Amino acid sequence: MKKDLLSISDLTRKEVEDLIKQAQRTKRGGTSSILAGKTLALLFEKPSLRTRVSFDLAIYQLGGHCIYLSPEEVGLGKREAVSDVARVLSRYVDGIAARTFSQGTLEILAQHASVPVINALSDLEHPCQALSDLLTIYEKKGKLSGLTLAFIGDSNNVANSLFLCACLVGINFRFASPPGYEIKEQILSPARKFATASGSQILLTHDPYEAAKEAEVVYTDVWVSMGQEAESEKRRGAFSGYQVNEKLLSLARKDALFMHPLPAHHGEEISPGLLDDPRSIVFDQAENRLHLQKALLVNLLSASEVSRR
Repeated sequence: MKKDLLSISDLTRKEVEDLIKQAQRTKRGGTSSILAGKTLALLFEKPSLRTRVSFDLAIYQLGGHCIYLSPEEVGLGKREAVSDVARVLSRYVDGIAARTFSQGTLEILAQHASVPVINALSDLEHPCQALSDLLTIYEKKGKLSGLTLAFIGDSNNVANSLFLCACLVGINFRFASPPGYEIKEQILSPARKFATASGSQILLTHDPYEAAKEAEVVYTDVWVSMGQEAESEKRRGAFSGYQVNEKLLSLARKDALFMHPLPAHHGEEISPGLLDDPRSIVFDQAENRLHLQKALLVNLLSASEVSRR
């Protein structure tokens, strides 16, 4: 039976921890041909650097092949119905990694595809980013449960997946945003259930300094995501007091880590030069997208031997 990854909620705590361990082994062991003969379709509505390159290299280094499908080539939901695209691709490939504007598009793809569908980013979640981030934190801290992570900024797709992932594995999660940009109930409800089971503590606040105090990880992301360009001026005004800089980081623990999924807007959500700060592990995060996604592809594609109708 095929398995999709549309949301962090599709995974158990054990599955997340197993993926991290497998990614570590893959990172140490180099390339493998375990997915020889497998083909992954990259179905993208949005442009990408890290997501495209890391998935393409991941399947290649595992012995498989990648096909990139641009928005112009497919016209997902416009030139051709999403359900039809799913059924056609299922006749050709072994998996689909889709980067879409809408979570609903992913759900339709998964409903009609007979091969695994991976959320490579939607408006609601970015699970591959969050899983890679946990791998990076584990590498640096040697544990996950009991750590405190402060996310400063917008309740975007990265924040949503990171919130769910943190609560699933027992990381205390603090979220600081301006009024009107809080985590939505759609994410908050399952996160609270995960936290109850794992012992994770949740703090939601409008004060970024309260969130950062004694945190072991400080995380931020852009204030204006793709598709929100019309709100740029409004958002920059709302988030002007939420920049991660030396003043804010000084409240975190001395050995705190700074994280950002990239691309970064220097002088907006981060102070200039912060990516080069000794506390920054931003480029380790970017590298680990490759290793985590290799583990993910092995789990989803090798376990899904479906017959193409």
